[in-house]
Amino acid sequence: MDYRDAGVDVEAGRGFVDQIRNLVHSTFRPEVIGGLGGFGGCFQLPGGFKEPVLVSGTDGVGTKLKIAHILNRHDTVGIDLVAMCVNDVLTSGAEPLFFLDYVATGKLDKEQLTQVVTGIASGCKQAGCALLGGETAEMPGFYQLGEYDLAGFCVGIVEKSRMLDGSQPQVGDVAIALASTGVHSNGLSLVRKIVSDRGFSWNDRPKSLNGETIGETFLKPTRIYVKPVLAALKAGLDIHGMAHITGGGLPENLPRCLGKGQAIKIDFSSWTIPPAFQWLAEAGAVSPEAMYNTFNMGIGFVLLVSPHQAEQTITHFQSEDIPTYVIGEVITGSGELVGLSR
Repeated sequence: MDYRDAGVDVEAGRGFVDQIRNLVHSTFRPEVIGGLGGFGGCFQLPGGFKEPVLVSGTDGVGTKLKIAHILNRHDTVGIDLVAMCVNDVLTSGAEPLFFLDYVATGKLDKEQLTQVVTGIASGCKQAGCALLGGETAEMPGFYQLGEYDLAGFCVGIVEKSRMLDGSQPQVGDVAIALASTGVHSNGLSLVRKIVSDRGFSWNDRPKSLNGETIGETFLKPTRIYVKPVLAALKAGLDIHGMAHITGGGLPENLPRCLGKGQAIKIDFSSWTIPPAFQWLAEAGAVSPEAMYNTFNMGIGFVLLVSPHQAEQTITHFQSEDIPTYVIGEVITGSGELVGLSR
């Protein structure tokens, strides 16, 4: 017997690396040293920093991959993978430098996984970071045929004196929300349960989803906020804190960017809940509390800014075609989110 008899095709793995080589190289920044195929990716730190701080993040896509498998569409989940990592790193004020991926599958399907890496490369370009390397693991017997799993890892950099660490927010700061593109990559287990238990098909087109299928609605990739936010920082906007709204929604994630003795008061009538979330609440009979504690409810990223710069901040992000809302303010408290009921 040989390794192929056990279900692992080494030659196919080499062919896959060759197939994605140009995709990977298309993301490279000037600081990348060497090419694809080494034991480690090498990256030279950019100049101009007095006290550079490296900020790292890692994440996956979760059960959103199940929807990709059902619809046999694999070109968007790679964007999600990058987004979940770079948006987290961004909350410290850091610029993402490079990204690595880990792809595990039962049997390597070059066409399928090339679609995945195409999405990863697209996400890296949107974030301005290099796809420095990765790992593809063929694990027969561990995953069902045609299934794969993804994990990502990102490193960013920020000047220590400009790093957002929870000490900058002040009582009276305004909370400015940047719209999401949908559920992003959290709460998909509940989405899948609603679709399954209520007898829907992923190809159904409920009227409330404005002509989209259920599958199209919930496979939309996570928005990457890196370039617009870094541009805002570079323009001198006085941003005191940032929160990436992921699992746990606003109640869990927004207080994470506050300082001691602070809370945040939210006006939950200040933005319109997108149709996807309204459909989920109705189709699954999900309570408002459960919705807000599971989904981003149309808000993917929140900035805390000085009141005198609120209007300028809104104008900046609207010019980047990101719907933007003033949703609340920082108040005195003990780390809670006030005003959850609507």
